[in-house]
Amino acid sequence: MNKKNKTYQGFEQGPIRPPSEAYSLLIRVTRNCPWNRCTFCGTYGNSKFSVRPMEDVIKDIDSVCRHVEKLKSIADLTGRISQADLRVALKNLEQGEQDAFYAAVNWYACGMESVFIQDANSLIIKPANLVEILLKIKKCFPWVERITSYARSHTISRIKDNDLKSIRMAGLNRIHIGLESGSDPVLSMVKKGVNKETHIKAGLKVKKAGMELSEYVMPGLGGRKYSQIHAIETADAVNRINPDFIRLRPLAIPHNIELYNDYKSGRFEKADDIMVAEEILLFIENLNGITSVLKSDHILNLFDDLEGKFPDDKDRLLEILRTFLDMDQQRRCYYMVGRRMGIFNRLSDMESPHNMARVEQICKENSITPDNVNKIIDEAMKRFI
Repeated sequence: MNKKNKTYQGFEQGPIRPPSEAYSLLIRVTRNCPWNRCTFCGTYGNSKFSVRPMEDVIKDIDSVCRHVEKLKSIADLTGRISQADLRVALKNLEQGEQDAFYAAVNWYACGMESVFIQDANSLIIKPANLVEILLKIKKCFPWVERITSYARSHTISRIKDNDLKSIRMAGLNRIHIGLESGSDPVLSMVKKGVNKETHIKAGLKVKKAGMELSEYVMPGLGGRKYSQIHAIETADAVNRINPDFIRLRPLAIPHNIELYNDYKSGRFEKADDIMVAEEILLFIENLNGITSVLKSDHILNLFDDLEGKFPDDKDRLLEILRTFLDMDQQRRCYYMVGRRMGIFNRLSDMESPHNMARVEQICKENSITPDNVNKIIDEAMKRFI
C-alpha cells in the first residue's frame, strides 16, 4: 500500500461514484481499489491503490470551502450567480485552483446537501484518520445532510464496533457495499475476495453502527450455470442483513474486464435479458421479512420502475416482471430494444403508438429480431460501462 506523496498535486477526484451520489461533492481519500481483482470490474485497470496523505485531503476540503464561501458572497438574494460573476471569479483564481473551483460550482448548483468519500474502499484507512477527515467536512460544511462512502465487506468485518460507531458519530451516515451475490460459488468464480457469511457480518455491523446501508446486487453474475442459486442465495443474504437499500446492477461484459476472456471462450455463458428477468423474479420472490427499498437507478437496468419498499410493494414488483415474461417473443424484443435506445423506461411506455412505431422502425431498419436481439443488446450495453 503506497502512502507516499511528496508534494500536493492539487484537488483530486476519482473515476467513479454511485448514481445516487450524482449531486454530491466528491472528496478523494484513497486512490483506486485495494483489491481490484473482481473479474467483472475494469474501473481501475492496472492502477495501483494508494492512500492520499491526510494533509492533501484537508487541503482539498479547505479549497472547496473557500470557493463555496466566495460563491455565496457573489450570489444574489435568491442564491443565483450570474455567468459574468462566475467568469470574474474564475479569472481571479490562483494557479492550480481550477479543479477545486469547478467542483465547488457544481456542488453549489446541486444544493450542497451531500458528500461522497472516494475511491473504492476508503474505510480501509485508519479509523482515527477517517474521523478527522469527517469532522473537517462537518466543520467546513455544517449544513451537509449526508456523507457516504463505498466499502468492502472484508474491510468492514475487520473494523471494531467502537471504531465504526466513532466514524458514524463523526458524520459518515451511509455506506455502499458491493454485495453482488450471496452465493459462495459465484463469489469465488468472480474473485470477489469475500464469502457470504462475511457479507452478512459486515452488513449487520454497518446497521449496528447506525449507518444507512446500500447493498448492490448484480443480476446475471452467475451466468447461466449459477443463475438460480445466485438468486436464491443472494435473497437469503439480503434477508439476513435487511439493508436500507437494495440496488440492482445487471452484469455487462465489456472488453476490458477479465470475465470477458471467459465469456469469449465459452467458459462463462452469459444470461440474456429474459433469463435475467427470470432471475430477478426469483430473487424478489425469495425476499421475506425485510423493510428494504429496492432501487433500479442505473441505465443498464431493464425496468426503470422496478422500485419499491418491502413488504408493501413486493406484489407490484413481481407483477412487472411477470407481465414482461408473459409477453410474446416479438413484443419482448420491442421492449428490450426500446429500453436500450432510451425510448422506453417501463412497460407502460409501450402503450404510446408513437414510441412503438419508432421501435418497430428501428428493428426493421437494423434487422433486429427475437433471434438476434440479445447479441445486439450486449454490444449496446458495453457503451454504458
